Amino acid sequence: MAALKFDDKQIPYLDLGDGYRVALEGDEYTDAKSKEKAARELRETPDVVARSMQELRALLQEEKSLYVPMDNDAFMVKFLRPCKYYAQSAFELIQRYYRFRSKHPEQCDELYPSSVKHVYAEGLVHFLPLRDQHGSRILVLECGKKWKPAKVSLTDLFRAVQIALEAGMYEPRTQLNGAVVILDMEGLALSQIMQFTPKFAAMALDWIQQCTAMRLKSVHIVNNSYLFNMLFAIFKPFLTEKLRKRLFFHQKDWNSLMSHLDAKCLRPKYGGTLECLETDGKLLGEMFELYHKEYELANSFGYIRNKN
Repeated sequence: MAALKFDDKQIPYLDLGDGYRVALEGDEYTDAKSKEKAARELRETPDVVARSMQELRALLQEEKSLYVPMDNDAFMVKFLRPCKYYAQSAFELIQRYYRFRSKHPEQCDELYPSSVKHVYAEGLVHFLPLRDQHGSRILVLECGKKWKPAKVSLTDLFRAVQIALEAGMYEPRTQLNGAVVILDMEGLALSQIMQFTPKFAAMALDWIQQCTAMRLKSVHIVNNSYLFNMLFAIFKPFLTEKLRKRLFFHQKDWNSLMSHLDAKCLRPKYGGTLECLETDGKLLGEMFELYHKEYELANSFGYIRNKN
């Protein structure tokens, strides 16, 4: 049985047996391979980092209505890495990120794990214990038969996805290597499709394509039936060319999925060889809740709103 434990640094993790675990990795990477990749792909060298930090702080100081922790290097790097240390691009990403949050209060206000623990308990959103062969985080969304809209609203599902991706954005290794999403649509029904509107699709894709500080490497859609085409038709008009190229439809062709992702990081139900306990969604929610102070702090940043 999976268990929530703490390591010797008091970092919480989900123990999935046989040495497999799910934990948030807050430590900076120090190995030569990662540093070399960061220099090659992100222009991450001491000179560029120092210059970009200085330029970004200067830009943020001019944005008087935006409250963010400019003196916090980790916060700055979270936005600089996905923008390859181009300060102007990082500044514009920060603007989009916090404007989105202001524009969609129902989706983004008080974004605490405790507010969506029922979503995690249903097992709809979780991380796989291993990263892929490129070091990317693997996020699994099970939005087919597991999702009961009467229990979990579409808004709460979206909020839970945001909280999970926010956790990934916190990890330096994920900032470097990005994230991969597996969208499992097994058992998708008309009742679930009916939850989606073009307005929601436009909002969700605006968030994932323009407003997240995440290198989204690929999205793999599995167990997709003909019904999925109805759902995809709602989202299709809002897809950018960049995301279209990163979308892959596999149905139940696991060889197709494994041409992108190493078998050892995939569970047998996706054709892989990863044999360990299933992630307990309730415990995952509890693990995220242990970071309440970090989420509380993150929720305090943003554009200053008019009290009237």
